[in-house]
Amino acid sequence: MYNDEFMKLAISLAENGRGKCSPNPNVGAVIVKDNKVIGTGFTQPYGLDHAEITALKNCSESPIDSDLYVTLEPCSHFGKTPPCVDSIYKAGIKNVYAGIKDPNPKVNGNGFLKLNMAGIKTQYPFCEHIINKQLEYYLTWIQTKKPFVILKNAVSLDGKIAADNGDSKWISNELSRKQVHLLRNEIDGILTTINTVKYDNPLLNVRIDNVNKNPIRIILDPRLEIDLNSNICRTAREYRTVVYYTSDPAYTGGADKIKQLNDIEIETYSVKADDEILDMNEILLSLGSMRVSSLLVEAGKTLSSYLLKNQFVNKIYYFIAPKIIGGTINVFDDLNIKNMDKVIDLSDIEIKVLGNDIFITGYPKYN
Repeated sequence: MYNDEFMKLAISLAENGRGKCSPNPNVGAVIVKDNKVIGTGFTQPYGLDHAEITALKNCSESPIDSDLYVTLEPCSHFGKTPPCVDSIYKAGIKNVYAGIKDPNPKVNGNGFLKLNMAGIKTQYPFCEHIINKQLEYYLTWIQTKKPFVILKNAVSLDGKIAADNGDSKWISNELSRKQVHLLRNEIDGILTTINTVKYDNPLLNVRIDNVNKNPIRIILDPRLEIDLNSNICRTAREYRTVVYYTSDPAYTGGADKIKQLNDIEIETYSVKADDEILDMNEILLSLGSMRVSSLLVEAGKTLSSYLLKNQFVNKIYYFIAPKIIGGTINVFDDLNIKNMDKVIDLSDIEIKVLGNDIFITGYPKYN
């Protein structure tokens, strides 16, 4: 009989794989026999064992006639690893309780079907809302072929992102900045514009202890203006870097610049553009094909506004510092919202206090 506490344990275990197993989903698994946990596991780095296999290997006794609690439907196909359903059957598991069905076209109910055909009973969904949120990167990527897009902004109390001279260091406090690096530590890609590279000269890497990985750095640079002496270029051999530029010959920086960037191991891709505004849908599909399932955007008001206005943003990370700056450098440009019934509301809000800063996360609801 299903026990909610074991599924909650599986959900908790899944967090151990966050940021470490992409593009695979971070899944948790618990094996229970005679109402006692005998094995636990979570998804290992990409190409290694899935959660179910880890749990089976960690069993303290024979799993024959036991129950498996797993947050996502077990896979039924060969990928980097063999199908998990085969190992579940061979182990003698009698019941499988899964959080949600896997929408991956290679699975999508086939895992349950194969288990049922082998005489194993399956039931789902359980804790569906929690697991959908836990696996939001994977679920978005597998269903849209585009990464889950997170827009990060750090603003003053009056909604400014910099003083009028461009100075923006530091609006948010050290705790907020650490939170950003924790987010960078779990996502696949971080995106900004050539203007941010010019004015801030960022590294866009992870600067905390116990780094899982550094995200792919993605620069939108229509005219290929990036300075070869910038921090991005100087560290390109250390951190994978991708530059998107316009395929319009009226704007492109030319073959020489492309060769210079490629020589320092920066990948360059041309995309369609409308008056130097790069086609974001094409870029997101390109990144999705690179197995970038999650994308953090750290940029100025022009790109932030464009992404919101065109409904590319899946989630917002918003840091508010108790400072008043004044001036004209706002967090957003005109979003073409003429009245209050057209505003972009946020749902599923979470609010944290980080020292004196306020940290808000939520999901934009587009009207």
